[in-house]
Amino acid sequence: MRLELRHTRLRRLLATWMAALAAAPGLAPAQGAGVAYVSSEKDHTLTLIDLKTLAVTGTLATCKRPRHLQVTPDGKRMLVACAESNAADVVDLATRKSVGRVPLGDDPEAFDFSADGKTLYVSAEDDGELLMLDAATGKKLKAVKVGKEPEGVKTSLDGKLVYVSSEVASLVHVIETTSGKLLKNIAVGKRPRRFAITPDGAQLWVTNELGASVSIISTRDHSVVDTIQLSLKGARPEDITPVGVTISRDGKRAYVAMGRANHVAFIDVASRKVTDTVLVGKRAWNLALNQAQTQLWVVNGLSDDLTVIDLASAKALKSVPVGRVPYGVVLVE
Repeated sequence: MRLELRHTRLRRLLATWMAALAAAPGLAPAQGAGVAYVSSEKDHTLTLIDLKTLAVTGTLATCKRPRHLQVTPDGKRMLVACAESNAADVVDLATRKSVGRVPLGDDPEAFDFSADGKTLYVSAEDDGELLMLDAATGKKLKAVKVGKEPEGVKTSLDGKLVYVSSEVASLVHVIETTSGKLLKNIAVGKRPRRFAITPDGAQLWVTNELGASVSIISTRDHSVVDTIQLSLKGARPEDITPVGVTISRDGKRAYVAMGRANHVAFIDVASRKVTDTVLVGKRAWNLALNQAQTQLWVVNGLSDDLTVIDLASAKALKSVPVGRVPYGVVLVE
């Protein structure tokens, strides 16, 4: 009886101690837990969402008008391009804290890294240039003149080329990374925005915001091999404004955020046919897949929320309120 009483008291003490520890102020959340970062253009913050509970766990102040965000190739840090700060905020992913700034030039929007992470390729919208910058210091290494209002930036899988979309010229520019030489201009649909590359590196997909379409480019000869015209029952063509695009790890399916149509299109890569459309929030903008390839996270720029989609059922699981005018999302697992 006494032994049982002692065990009961020990269990109660241990439970009390653990509860106090969990509630103690200033303790950081467990860093092993997966987290999504969502940039908010109006609030100048990143919203943090727990990947398991789908609950908001906090916010992180960042530079002004954060847009595109991307993890460094070594997986240790994340850069956040801030248009009104003309810089990238550098976030340490272990501590979830801002640890510095890197100058990016005027009004940066999208960027990508070289394979070794030492060079940044940044679209300079106001100047109509692709900037090649030292990733550590922001020092300009080269500037390549491209079409007006460059937007999307994507490095080829072998790191030898970088692709840039020009919204006004409706072109995709192919640039050699070592020399900065412009190799080719590819005519695509109206107002091209973002890119995705198939896992085998053979195809480059680019969304055409004002063309309601996706252009598919062969990376062998940089010719347009197909154009997927998007449609949605009950939606006017001008309301279908695709921006974000990503492709599954196995290369079988692509996902396209349809902008003001408030849906995401599921596309079979082999047949290039739309197989499903899923209703999300207002102005589906950018998106990301989780590591298990079971969920798609979609940022909705005009409803100030994010939709999590279950891919097996092609249904929305949850809508999560985030900051004002959310732009991009990165999942860190």
